[in-house]
Amino acid sequence: MTALPSRVHFNEVVARDGLQNEARFVPTADKIALVDALSDCGFARIEVTAFVSPKAIPPLADAQEVMQGIRRQTGVCYAVLVPNARGAARALEARADALNFVMSASESHNQSNLRMPRERSLAALAEVLAVTAGQAEVQVSISTAFGCPMEGAVDAQEVLRLAARIAGLGAGAVRALTLCDTTGMAHPAQVTQLVALLRARLPQLALTLHFHDTRGMALANMLAGLQAGVTRFDAALGGLGGCPYAPGASGNACTEDAVHMFAAMGLDTGVDLARLLPVSRRLPELVGHAIHSQVARAGPLHTRHPAPAHLA
Repeated sequence: MTALPSRVHFNEVVARDGLQNEARFVPTADKIALVDALSDCGFARIEVTAFVSPKAIPPLADAQEVMQGIRRQTGVCYAVLVPNARGAARALEARADALNFVMSASESHNQSNLRMPRERSLAALAEVLAVTAGQAEVQVSISTAFGCPMEGAVDAQEVLRLAARIAGLGAGAVRALTLCDTTGMAHPAQVTQLVALLRARLPQLALTLHFHDTRGMALANMLAGLQAGVTRFDAALGGLGGCPYAPGASGNACTEDAVHMFAAMGLDTGVDLARLLPVSRRLPELVGHAIHSQVARAGPLHTRHPAPAHLA
């Protein structure tokens, strides 16, 4: 087995991907407080919100206000999701450090999620690159890269072809790519195969992996990605999130569970778990339901409990 890297980087997506699928609108002040609390936990990157149509994603209708209100921590990259040039212009106005442009590997999900064919999304990406003109990093997320809930399996060669076209736009302006398992269809062997293919054919692209825990394989997939050489991962506090336009979508890989796993393996994540867990444990009150966090419930593995009284 390849030697594991000593450092893992987390992009915390709860404020965007986590909240976009919530029935309850989280007040703007609470979103700002959440991002500020995450900024103190050591994340390399935080995806704060999305500059999309409020009609499409009502829970994130206050994107501008949230970006204006957050306290920015030196060393943290504050990113936002954008689907088009208009969103990119708004993001630049809000002083986003990085833009996450999203499109799908499958035609059905692209039409469902973005209301346009993939060819139009590629044209929209070119427009985004023209608008940003180097003012902010543009990273592209390929949704349904490991499978589509409507079309089924997605050919790895199709993902590669799409990634190559993305990498060729704007004279190589896109240098970072996220492979997204939108509805938790990936498995570890598939992750290993797709990562190896992308790293071999497009080594200039920095890869991030974005998993959902729909079928309980998010942590296993993250470990497979790590063993294949990936050191950047998306995750959402409390395992919140899901795509409103993907049937069967459920929560993201849980940040605190993933951070705990890598730390137990002796890897440096940069994230302070002791600071993060209190933030996680406040989420149920914020969203109005329980969260999918094993570590928030049980505590880290070094947690100790008193012996039963009868042993005395």
